[in-house]
Amino acid sequence: MGYRTVTASEFFDVKKIDVRGLSRASKSDVEAIVASQTEKSGAWNADLNIIKEKVEKLAFVKSAAVSRVLPDGVRVNLIERVPKAIVRINGGDFWADDEGTVLAPVGKNEERLPFVMRGWDEMKTDEANKDNQARVRVYQKMLEEWRSFDLANRVQSVDLSDVKNPQVIAVSDGIAKKVFLPKDNFGKKLQLALEHLAGREKDFAGVDVSETSPRLIPN
Repeated sequence: MGYRTVTASEFFDVKKIDVRGLSRASKSDVEAIVASQTEKSGAWNADLNIIKEKVEKLAFVKSAAVSRVLPDGVRVNLIERVPKAIVRINGGDFWADDEGTVLAPVGKNEERLPFVMRGWDEMKTDEANKDNQARVRVYQKMLEEWRSFDLANRVQSVDLSDVKNPQVIAVSDGIAKKVFLPKDNFGKKLQLALEHLAGREKDFAGVDVSETSPRLIPN
């Protein structure tokens, strides 16, 4: 009785919530979870596992370690998920990480990556997740190569429904055109496609550079 009385006293009421490792996750959401879970229990009797489970359900949170800082504190150390691609699903643009996890909608005033990905598999299966991880890897490779060729900002979207036969909407002379690419050499091939289209944008719908020789696609 004496033990329960002491540990439930106001001496252990949570007054300090220390959240570390934050970059994108909501600090106020983490603090609200801790506060609600410790309101009656205090720091000493708080169920840290429940706090951990609830925090790990928040957007951008990959894992959380929760500890007591007695007498009146709780510390939450976060490891966040890192956005690696923008995927277009459900009529909106969302951040996704390299594990194929959709994180949160892209904010209107948020700094964006240059182009979006289409073709995301929204099925909640192991196979869909594996395929989506492959899509993020291809997206990242495209982003890296196109940045090195100074082409990333000329791409509006990539369709990775089939990662072995990617399709791109790229801008040539201010006009959006479809480009069919091979499964690799994205920088060189997109550069070749845009060079082949130059001056003929109004006459053709796009270009196919997935084979050895470029092939213009009629309107």
